[in-house]
Amino acid sequence: MKRFFTLFFTVLVCLYAQAQTRYVGGDISALPLYEKHNSPYKDVNGRNVSNLIALLTEGCGWNTFRVRIFVNPTKKDHDGSSNPTVCQDLAYVTALGKRIKASGAYFMLDFHYSDTWVDATHIQAPSIWKGASDTDMADSVSAYTHHVLQTLKANDATPDLVQVGNEIMYGLCGIQVHPYDKSGDNWAGYLGLLHAGCNAVREECPNAQIIIHTDRPTNTGYNSYYYNKLKNANVDFDVIGLSYYPFWHGYLNTEQVKGKTDKNNLVNAIKNLKTLFPDKKVQIVECAYNFQWWPSKGVIYDTQDVWPCSIQGQYQFVKDLVDNLKPLENVTGINYWFPEEAGNGDDTNWSTSKGTVISTWQNRGFWSENISSSGHTINKTGSVSATKTAADVCAPYYMKNFYNEGTGVESISLPSDKPSRKILKEGQLLILRPDGSLYGPDGNRR
Repeated sequence: MKRFFTLFFTVLVCLYAQAQTRYVGGDISALPLYEKHNSPYKDVNGRNVSNLIALLTEGCGWNTFRVRIFVNPTKKDHDGSSNPTVCQDLAYVTALGKRIKASGAYFMLDFHYSDTWVDATHIQAPSIWKGASDTDMADSVSAYTHHVLQTLKANDATPDLVQVGNEIMYGLCGIQVHPYDKSGDNWAGYLGLLHAGCNAVREECPNAQIIIHTDRPTNTGYNSYYYNKLKNANVDFDVIGLSYYPFWHGYLNTEQVKGKTDKNNLVNAIKNLKTLFPDKKVQIVECAYNFQWWPSKGVIYDTQDVWPCSIQGQYQFVKDLVDNLKPLENVTGINYWFPEEAGNGDDTNWSTSKGTVISTWQNRGFWSENISSSGHTINKTGSVSATKTAADVCAPYYMKNFYNEGTGVESISLPSDKPSRKILKEGQLLILRPDGSLYGPDGNRR
């Protein structure tokens, strides 16, 4: 019997090593705010949902959730205007991270290394680090990263994936660089920050995947220049993380760009990354598409010819994204941005309490944004029927198709002396018993 179990677990470990773990989910950093302001959600069948994380894991098959963290969040945007969603301090993230891990899902932590949003046009350091030398700034990044991860580990919220910075192709903590030759760039100081952050993650969470996140996903020249800089400097990371918003970044494939002047597209760019950096995986750590109002400013590409600004268009965007990226073996993750968006919360009066949860509606999430004590309706293109599944009509349900053929061991816990082990398979938390049988949380055999 002992030899049988040894052989059985050896086979499982081999399956784990061979299987391509894929991560499907979204950034739910604002979910506790919606819960605080009594915003109920409805599932694809119109039923109220008391636990959105449970719906997304058990119903939609998601297995990953991303959460941002700020050093000393100001609840302000860069221009000083109020933004209640800039609130993710260590205590907030610890509580949400613990919930994510308890659900059986993977936890992706997104370090901003700032007090508010960091992106391509905003690279400010947190107020307590401003004016520091390059060396002191790197020491601060290292000490802060160690402290955050030690706290999370001590509270059953150890992250499985860690972003060292958020959209950092143009700089971090006030140190500016560019994805092309430009005089005045401080690459030495910048790379010092990345070494400090990545090394801290590797020391505290050796099993976590380290992500370097940039936001020019379709620009092959920029990506080549930038990631070669990191490669030549021996920055220790595992995953190239990309943001992909079609209205800023363009189309998915060569077919969609036929007849257009700009031939850049996401699939071609990702294939180029595989050629240049075969040892790095790629994840889409942010993506979204509007379903009601087209963005009024900052639009570079009008992709409504492929995906209309509608619920149907949003669904088709998600479906096309999954279908186009699924065959690419170097792509291991798709995470949707702000899927929980549902207006400003349902215990407020919009006319007198603007910005309780968000200051302006982005209408890129998966639920209706009207104030509704009866629950926010999920975006769907039709009803579930005898011929249509939830995945056929509803984008978040379709996302689990990113798994390899929708089957296979996505993650498996290694054996121990315990008689049963929890595993994640196809986005579901299951119980693996020593005889090889699988049981769901409901006690029924799978």
